[in-house]
Amino acid sequence: MSAVLAFAALVFAALIPATLPASAQDPAPAQAQLEPPPPPPVAFQNTIPSDQLTFLSAYAGRPVKELLKDKQFRTLMKRVTPNSEYHYGRDMPLADARDEMLDGSLRMVDVRDGRYVMVPGNKGPYLHGRGFMWFDLKDGIALGGVYFHPTNGEPTPTLAIFSRQLKVTTLTMTQLPLDFASDVIQWATQEGIPPVTTRYFIPDNGRKYVLMHDEDYCDHPADQPPPPQDVCRQLNADAADADLNAADFMEQTHNAANATAWNLSPAQVTWIGIRNQSCGAGPGVAVCRVRLTRQRVRVIAGQQH
Repeated sequence: MSAVLAFAALVFAALIPATLPASAQDPAPAQAQLEPPPPPPVAFQNTIPSDQLTFLSAYAGRPVKELLKDKQFRTLMKRVTPNSEYHYGRDMPLADARDEMLDGSLRMVDVRDGRYVMVPGNKGPYLHGRGFMWFDLKDGIALGGVYFHPTNGEPTPTLAIFSRQLKVTTLTMTQLPLDFASDVIQWATQEGIPPVTTRYFIPDNGRKYVLMHDEDYCDHPADQPPPPQDVCRQLNADAADADLNAADFMEQTHNAANATAWNLSPAQVTWIGIRNQSCGAGPGVAVCRVRLTRQRVRVIAGQQH
């Protein structure tokens, strides 16, 4: 297995929900010792009848640019993309940002298991823009994604997942279908996107929220050797910090999808200092910081008070 595929396998294994193990050397406060139970899978609204999606199967292995000429597909994308003013280098409708990343794509449409359709785009004209549309032909689920390196002060790089079938305002990665996560990891690996990046989601209301990392990058299948602990713990820490910075940015900008802000809020800077002091140093510091940071993100995102 190549190093890239091995690392992708590590990231995919992390999508299996797991509770971070308690550490006797973890100096976190007692009330922060346990992670809350994982939330249930998200419920998708207004799913699409399968007979309206079957035409996608005919494009398996064909260039994305051919599918983009299909009026049925253009109508389908319009149906599932939220009406949102999005910032991709400049303010524009989210649909325009999506199209700029898909138009002229050099990739092929992938249909996996006769059911899961990935339409990848790699032709964003600037800021390393990449995008995709993904469909579950059986369950009638549709999700899209746009990735780029923002220059408007928000954490960078960023991946925003969107769908009008989402009606929630808090969401974690493991609440989304596992097959979707698997295909996104494969897409991200092919496009050279970092395994940990700032993630948002844009639901039907058109606003932007943190798509929280709840993966445990130290988890692994029972029949596979564990990943290097220093590597996976650093990934967990990076993911928690990415969520923290994203949550602070969205709180400052009131969840606008085209917002601009340049610095962490003073309250956030103060909290980071308290967290670092509370966790101290030693073998348990990484686990402590991840646990406290995830708790803080849930507070900012409105999952708990």
